[in-house]
Amino acid sequence: MINEKIGDIVAKNFHAAAVFSKYGMDFCCGGQKSIKEAAEKKSVDLVKLQEELVAVLNEPNQSNIDYTAWPADLLASYIEKTHHRYVREKAPVILAYLNKLCQVHGARHPELLEVNKLFQESAKELNQHLLKEERILFPYIVQLINAEIDHTEPSETAFGTIANPIHMMEHEHDTEGERFEKIAKLTDNYSVPADGCSTYSVTYDMLKEFEEDLHKHIHLENNILFPQSIALEQALN
Repeated sequence: MINEKIGDIVAKNFHAAAVFSKYGMDFCCGGQKSIKEAAEKKSVDLVKLQEELVAVLNEPNQSNIDYTAWPADLLASYIEKTHHRYVREKAPVILAYLNKLCQVHGARHPELLEVNKLFQESAKELNQHLLKEERILFPYIVQLINAEIDHTEPSETAFGTIANPIHMMEHEHDTEGERFEKIAKLTDNYSVPADGCSTYSVTYDMLKEFEEDLHKHIHLENNILFPQSIALEQALN
């Protein structure tokens, strides 16, 4: 198990994500690292980590969706309707709360100003990122699936192979992962200070949920959808 990639483990059973998140191990952008590599980087006890993973993976009656069994076009549609929609709905709400927090608590907690700035950047960049996927990458994935079904060749594209836009999306995923690492560090992993109000608590809960959703979003793309799409294109050529 220790030499398996984190992304592959989570792709098989998403419940493993909770174990990796507990130790601050990146299963989405860092999904290509082996469990051993990631554990060493975070100074995590490998034996204890394995025990927790085995316990989670062997839990009976888990409701675990096997996204690896989904065709690429269905997975792309699910990502768009679930995770893209989540970003668009939640980002403006969080920004409004962060602005209020900065006005009330910014003088005593200047880290809020930096968190607000980072999240504003994230919301802006993610909006452009989602559009690129919806207008360029995902429609081409649908073309690939249709070409497979119809036994035809996919249409030529301006970007050449699908690996090119995918590499761009992965780079942008890395940028967002790094941005949220900074946010988590600035907020002490979303810990509300002693003088924090209920708005403080709600805002940090929303930020934490947003990061968790983003991790699952990126995981589904980096570790499942993108490799499937590259393999599909190669099989058709």
